[in-house]
Amino acid sequence: MMLLQELLIYILIIIIAGLLSVFLCGYAILKLKGAPGARYYMLVTFTSAIFTFAYAFELSSKTIEQIIFWLRIEYLALPFIPLFLLLMSLDYTGQKLKPWLSYILFIIPFITIFLHSTNDLHHFYYTSMELRADSPFPIIKLEGGPWYFVHSIFVFLCIMVSVIILLIQLNQQVLLRFRLQILTMVAGLLVPIIASYFYMNNISPYGIDLGPVSMSVSFLFHGAALLSFQMFNVSPIARDTVFASMKEGVIVLNHQDVIVDYNNSMKLILPMLNHFYIGKTITNVLKENQELANIIYLGKENDYEICIKEKKINYHIRFSPILTKNNQQLGKIISFVDITDQVYLQKKLKLLASMDGLTQVYNRTYFMRKTEKLLESLISTEGNVSIIMFDIDHFKKVNDTLGHDAGDHVLKYVVKVAKKCLRVTDIMGRFGGEEFIICLPNTSLYDAFELANTIRLNIAEKHMLINKKEICVTSSFGISHAMMNSGVHHQSIQTLIRQADEALYAAKRKGRNCVQQYTQVIQNIT
Repeated sequence: MMLLQELLIYILIIIIAGLLSVFLCGYAILKLKGAPGARYYMLVTFTSAIFTFAYAFELSSKTIEQIIFWLRIEYLALPFIPLFLLLMSLDYTGQKLKPWLSYILFIIPFITIFLHSTNDLHHFYYTSMELRADSPFPIIKLEGGPWYFVHSIFVFLCIMVSVIILLIQLNQQVLLRFRLQILTMVAGLLVPIIASYFYMNNISPYGIDLGPVSMSVSFLFHGAALLSFQMFNVSPIARDTVFASMKEGVIVLNHQDVIVDYNNSMKLILPMLNHFYIGKTITNVLKENQELANIIYLGKENDYEICIKEKKINYHIRFSPILTKNNQQLGKIISFVDITDQVYLQKKLKLLASMDGLTQVYNRTYFMRKTEKLLESLISTEGNVSIIMFDIDHFKKVNDTLGHDAGDHVLKYVVKVAKKCLRVTDIMGRFGGEEFIICLPNTSLYDAFELANTIRLNIAEKHMLINKKEICVTSSFGISHAMMNSGVHHQSIQTLIRQADEALYAAKRKGRNCVQQYTQVIQNIT
């Protein structure tokens, strides 16, 4: 009578263990979504519940036929449990198996199920199945066949590889909190191994399998680790779908700059991010990106530009402290706000402010500013510079006889011809009206003269048809030149422009449609 009560108590414990597995599976579905390893935790608790309830029915069976029936039900779930544990450990540490390897691993459980259910035909899984003679209640005694040992080795390897993976991860963690999480996972894996040792060596009472209860206990360890991994350790704020779906990239650090969470948008900015980096310092993640590492180290709002899929994206980085009720800082939230459109608009507005709307060359103000900076750099390198000023001959006559639309057409034509002759380093601007200016860095007076003359000839050679009237325009050029030596008095851009302007007027006095150098102007005066 006492032995029967003990059996009933153990069956009750097994049922409670099965209910615990069901509860943990439901809890994982509701609360652990997104946590590393959670999806396989759901599967392993679900399959374990099937195995546990089936074993409870096995123990309550009266005949060997009933026991074998429930044993086959158990084996619909049991072969997958060690594999799900392995996949859970891999996912927990941020690692993935190649698809072909996953398929191979799943083949073994399916073969086990098939051979177990058809054992009467071949006895590959069990060589014998009979009731124990030394038990006061029906307990089956099983003698393993060839595939039984293959399955046992598979179970052992899955669990051992899982433990090794977690211990490697443990060695890479610095914070005690994350080390405790991994040790909790390892403890959960070791509990069924200890229970299996008792069962395999006939140490358990009357050959009763302690596995179902031990697995439910181990799932408590796994669940605790997964739950603590998912939650912030810097604030009681819950991580919800709003955080995960934000367009802004967000990463959460604790007071030691250790990563505790991030959202999906953050993976666009830092593609290497995965659950493996949770628990590691941000400097570890950014060791190949010193620019961003410095911005985060300083902790001040800043702009940051990166190239994603060959497209430049601009972010504004903001820092928000996470504080306790006593204003003690526990960590910080770093957000990356996409400001690409604003930056593009600012650049466009800046470009519009610097350009002449009609001819699309720099306006006078921006030309002066840009050229002054250029001259400063030429002084440091002891370079030289040439300035060309030119205007369109008799332009007023074009406006008066053909109208301002014709005049605009002529201006755009002249600029187009001139720009084709310039280098990338040359700077061109509209000085006013029909007058234009070109700055030529590191260009000799002779080369500047040749360039000006080429532009003059190209402008004059084409006859334009405006308002059904064919016209030909010419232009006059003045050139100045200076060496930008730092050791001697150097000329300013205003001086060079004045000299080029004097040379231009000398060209007009000479009859227009020609090029005049400032040195020639001085020689003519003297």
